[in-house]
Amino acid sequence: MPAPEPVTGLILSGGGARAAYQVGVLAGIADLLPLGASNPFPVIVGTSAGAINAVTLASGAIHFSETIRRLTDFWEGFRSHLVLRSDWPGVIRQASRFVGHSLLGLGSQVPVALVDSSPLRKLLNSHLDLNGISEAINQHHLRAVAVTAFGYESGQAVTFYQGRGAIDPWLRHRRIGLPTQLSVDHLLASSAIPLLFAPVKIAQQYFGDGAVRQSAPISPALHLGASRVLVVGVSGNPRGPTASDPRQQHFSGKQPSLAQIGGHMLNSTFIDNLEDDIELLQRLNHFSHLLPSDLQPRRLGLAPVEVLVIAPSQPIDEIAARHRHELPAALRVFLRGPGATKTSGAGVLSYLLFEAGYCSELIELGRRDALAKRGELCRFLGVQPPEH
Repeated sequence: MPAPEPVTGLILSGGGARAAYQVGVLAGIADLLPLGASNPFPVIVGTSAGAINAVTLASGAIHFSETIRRLTDFWEGFRSHLVLRSDWPGVIRQASRFVGHSLLGLGSQVPVALVDSSPLRKLLNSHLDLNGISEAINQHHLRAVAVTAFGYESGQAVTFYQGRGAIDPWLRHRRIGLPTQLSVDHLLASSAIPLLFAPVKIAQQYFGDGAVRQSAPISPALHLGASRVLVVGVSGNPRGPTASDPRQQHFSGKQPSLAQIGGHMLNSTFIDNLEDDIELLQRLNHFSHLLPSDLQPRRLGLAPVEVLVIAPSQPIDEIAARHRHELPAALRVFLRGPGATKTSGAGVLSYLLFEAGYCSELIELGRRDALAKRGELCRFLGVQPPEH
C-alpha cells in the first residue's frame, strides 16, 4: 500500500514587528516555486503577529505568489501610526491612563495597556478579505488555518481554527482547539502582547497574545493534519560558538534597564517555547527511528514528523538598534526612559518598531535566509530548484 502524500504545515511564530522577517522567508519560497504554483502549505498556523501573516496567506491561498507580493507591500509600507497611536496626544493620553488605572486604581475598568493599538483594527479591516479562507478551503487550496490566543481567565492557550471537513477539536493540558469562523478579533487577540497591547474580548473571555503559555507551538498543525512542518522563527540571537560558555563572554557589570529586562521576558514568551518544542519533536523523531518495526511507531503516537526550521541569521536586536531613529518623536521619548532606545534595550524596540526601514531590512534578511536554504526547501516542498 503506497504511503499517503505528506501534508505540509507552516508555523509562523509571533513577535510584533519581527514578523516582517517571516514575509521575507515566504517571498524567498515564492521565488523558488514554479510560476503559477498553488499554495504549498495546506495547513497554516500563526501566533501573535504571525497570526496576521498566516490569515493573510490563507485568505489568498488560491493565488499564492500574488498574495506574497501583497503581503510584502503591506509590511514594507508600515508606519507606527498604522498600528498604534504614535502622536503626542495619543501617547500622553495612553500613558496617563495606564499609570492612573493600572498603577493607581483610578478610572473605569477598561483594558489598559502601555500603547493604544486601536489603529491596528482599522488597518486589518481594510487589508483583509477573510471570505477568501472559505473559498480557498472549498477549492482545496487549503486544509485549515489556525491562530492561537491566550485566555486570561481560563489560563489556556486556545487555538481557533477554520478548516475543511470534520477536524476534531482537541483538549490537552492548558491548550485546546476550537473550530470557528475566524475574524479580525481573533487576530487582534492573538497579537495583543501583554501590557503593551490591550486584551481583546471574544465571547465571554478576554484574550491576549497566543505565545503566552503556549507550551507546544507545533502541536496545532499536527492536530490539523500536518505530517511535516516548516517553522519560521523570529529568534534574534543565533547561537554562536561561545554562546553557552559564560567564561568566554564579556559582561559590562551594569544593572539591567527596564527595557533590557522586558526584552528578555518577551523573548522567553515568543521564542523559548518554540525552540523547546522543536528540540522535543526532534528527540521524539530520533526515538521513533530506534523502535523496532514490529512496534509500529504510528500506533504508539510516535510517527516521525519532518521539521525544517528557518530563523534569522543575524541578531534582530542589533538591526532594531540601527533603525531606532525611525521611531516617531513621541514614541522615542516614551521609550527612552525604560532604556528601549539604547542598544542594550533594543529587544523591546525590535517588537515595536513598525517602520518601513526596519521592516524592509527584516524582509530582505528573511528572503536571503530562505534562498540560502534553497536545496533543503526545494527537497522539503518537492519542487525542482529554479535555474539561475
